[in-house]
Amino acid sequence: MKKRSKAITRLCLALLLLTLLLPISSRAVENSDCLECHSDESLERDQSTGMKQDLYVDEVKFRYSVHNANDISCTDCHSDITELDFDNEVPHAISLPVKCENCHEAEAEAYVDSVHKKASGKGITIPCYACHGYHYVTHLEADSVYERENGFCLKCHNPNKHHEWLPQMETHFSYVECTVCHAMEAPRYVNLRLFDLLSEEFVGSQDILKLLKTNADEFQAKIDTNGDGEVDMLEFEEFNLMLRANKIRSSFHGELVVDLVPNVHHVNRGAANRECEQCHMPTSPFFQDVRFTINRDDGTSDHVKVTREVLSSYYVNHFYALGGTRIRMLDKIGLAICAGGAGVVFAHFFARILTAPGRRKRKKKEKAEAEEKSALRYKKKGGSHEA
Repeated sequence: MKKRSKAITRLCLALLLLTLLLPISSRAVENSDCLECHSDESLERDQSTGMKQDLYVDEVKFRYSVHNANDISCTDCHSDITELDFDNEVPHAISLPVKCENCHEAEAEAYVDSVHKKASGKGITIPCYACHGYHYVTHLEADSVYERENGFCLKCHNPNKHHEWLPQMETHFSYVECTVCHAMEAPRYVNLRLFDLLSEEFVGSQDILKLLKTNADEFQAKIDTNGDGEVDMLEFEEFNLMLRANKIRSSFHGELVVDLVPNVHHVNRGAANRECEQCHMPTSPFFQDVRFTINRDDGTSDHVKVTREVLSSYYVNHFYALGGTRIRMLDKIGLAICAGGAGVVFAHFFARILTAPGRRKRKKKEKAEAEEKSALRYKKKGGSHEA
């Protein structure tokens, strides 16, 4: 046993010595190695066009990026870097092309036959990072239409151009994501965002979880009490009552967005939807999928499916598509007003019928009394003339 123990000890020492003798360059490049330089806010370089390129990487923002959440390291994308030579001013090659299609094959395939890719034939290069940015790609499921469009489409496109035909243009831009009409192959859903009428602010996911004393893993079970995977109308009302008990005067803003599938990148000129009835009809397929989104601490998101009927409730008062959605409570109030008006007219007419005989008798009596008075006045006048 002693000989075996000594042999193991010698082996461990040999491995330790071998590790110490290995050159530093053979060690895998860690993100911390890259950030030794790229955490410098003043780091930049001159491009061939004469412009300055910012090379600073905000470590905090990168921590919440999609890539970091999926344990993607710097060198997974910048795969040309196999080692760092800190004896040089720049410890790696200056040109480091990133091939997003190595991981995002389906997205790249959809993008190849898109108007943005075809623009390269006119000398305009639109790489992935032109829309998505470099190091801070995040989940967008809980973002508003405004945040999505400003992050992507509005970088290059003026929404007021080529949309003169669209009625209530500003309303559409506020509540309907561009790709809902321009990426017809992508699935659509209505995303509900909680708005507090008292503070006049949107309530974030973490604040909601804190108010309800729960976490992202238990949130759905908290509001989907029957556990059928969908929050029905009764459960949705209970959810609002829980929020009000925590001093949140709840109102939900519904926004029509697309599911972030690869086909979102397949946008082409002239292929946009211009059929208004796709939305503006009671059986519109666009409103069948309704969700409430909860963001997690790591930047990922969970979708909670909600029944379509909530779009017809007074809790969702900022999402109304003429002909496509109806606020049933307003329908009931309107019906009650119409029924009340009709009831008053009918009651008045019925009362007139019932009281008609009495009115006729009263008129006869009044006529007889008038004739009698008239006769008395005549007699008085005639008696005075004879005297």
